[in-house]
Amino acid sequence: MVNSSGEFPLSCRIIALVQERNRLFSYSLDHLAEQIQETGFCCISCGACCTRIRNGHVFLLDRDAAAARSIDPSSLVPAPDPEFCDQNGTFYVSGYSLRTRGDAAGSCWFLRDGRCRIYPQRFMVCRTYPYMFRRVVDEQGIPDWRFIARLYQHGSSGHRIQPEECRRIALETREYENALLMHEITFLEFMRGYLLEEGLYHDPVQYARSLHRAAAGDPVTIMVYYDQGLEEQVVGAGGVGRRSSLSFC
Repeated sequence: MVNSSGEFPLSCRIIALVQERNRLFSYSLDHLAEQIQETGFCCISCGACCTRIRNGHVFLLDRDAAAARSIDPSSLVPAPDPEFCDQNGTFYVSGYSLRTRGDAAGSCWFLRDGRCRIYPQRFMVCRTYPYMFRRVVDEQGIPDWRFIARLYQHGSSGHRIQPEECRRIALETREYENALLMHEITFLEFMRGYLLEEGLYHDPVQYARSLHRAAAGDPVTIMVYYDQGLEEQVVGAGGVGRRSSLSFC
């Protein structure tokens, strides 16, 4: 069931995420480890995963956003694709992403000469990539699980990985996917209470208008969910990215 704006109510979105988290833990960790061993992925230090050649943006969990801020505060930007826009034209987004450089490849802020300059401190998403553990639905509506992101587009496969290492990777991958789902759940729960208390609501018309203003170079306000609260950011001259959504990277 959708509301008058054509969007699913927050309560339904939260329930769907909780159900997805339940599916995550009902899936056999041993089978995930088997999939990892069967693929045999090996990093070849091509650096593709650290650019927009293979990834649109790198979303950071709060702990990783805090680490990035302590290393270089300018490395953080509001994540693209704001989830909400209130009737006053203010955007709301679920967290921060890593800034990219202005080169043609869209390199990560911390990538230098093809190498990560903070590799020992790299973030959880960087440690688990390209492994993933997500249920996807194909064009026919059939759900299935995806384990490796963009297989054969970077790195190499068919290598031998010890079973204990596969198990470790599987566990860390599930931990990351769980943390990501929990982050989105807590964000939606927070927004449900915040919008109600502040007398605000999501306004699709204002969303489109604010996108247009940003594309024209006018400043827009975006509230970033971080550390169980909202941080205000003013973004100017944001570009229009995929799905006609703001790109602040």
